[in-house]
Order: sequence, then C-alpha cells, then structure tokens
Amino acid sequence: MGILICSITAKSQAQHNPNDKVSSFNWDIIDMVMFKKVNDTTVIPVYSESVQRFENRHFQLTGYMIPMKAGMKQTKFMISTLPINQCYFCGKNGNPIMVIVNAKSPVTFTFKTVTVDGILKLDNGNAFYLPPVYLNDAKLIEQ
Repeated sequence: MGILICSITAKSQAQHNPNDKVSSFNWDIIDMVMFKKVNDTTVIPVYSESVQRFENRHFQLTGYMIPMKAGMKQTKFMISTLPINQCYFCGKNGNPIMVIVNAKSPVTFTFKTVTVDGILKLDNGNAFYLPPVYLNDAKLIEQ
C-alpha cells in the first residue's frame, strides 16, 4: 500500500520542463546569490562581488510573472526563470531564485514571459520567507 501512495504522489507533482526555462547573463548573476542557514527559520543571503557590483544600477530581467496577490494587474510580483506551474524548482537544481519586482505602474498578468527593467536592490535580512533580491521602480519593457 505504501508503494502505491508514493507512486501516485510522485506522478501528481509538476514536471520540470527545461525548454520553458529562461536563460540570460543577468539570470546567471542572480544565480550567484548564495545562502547561509542560521537556524530552521533564518537564512541569510551571501552576495559575491560579482552580484554586488550591479546593486543600485538598472538591471533587466526576462522571465515569468509569479503573482504575490490575486488580480490581473500586478505592481508587486516575483519574476522567475520558470513558469508558475514549475516554480517549485526555483532556487533548486541549477535554477536561480525568484526576484521581487516593484513596478512603477501595474503590469497585466500573463503566462508568457515579460521583460522588466528596474534598480537592483539586495536585502541582507532573513530570506526564509521572501527572496532577498528586488527590482525597484521597474518598468515593463516587453510583454
């Protein structure tokens, strides 16, 4: 009976489709963010010099919108290299963490990729609940 349950559980999880993944130099920079576990509920980001040199500068990312609240118009959302049905894999297995986007004006949600440009901010606080990397004052470049 235990084998049957495990088999059904494994089948119900979303499959990672590598063809959906967005890749770019800027996502490679984000992928350099490391983490130090302090305890079970505290994880601190560690930024290499390669990442830090982009802080407070315009930074552009193309990726999939991951809403943080319900609604078709989003001013605060996450952007990911993978679509929402595969976001379980973000930050794991060679996939960069998500980045929080604070948009200047509302962006209409889509399942397709979007390109945003904003000021890269690095948060040194606890990254257990939210990604520590932000694009502030972001503008939609392409949808």
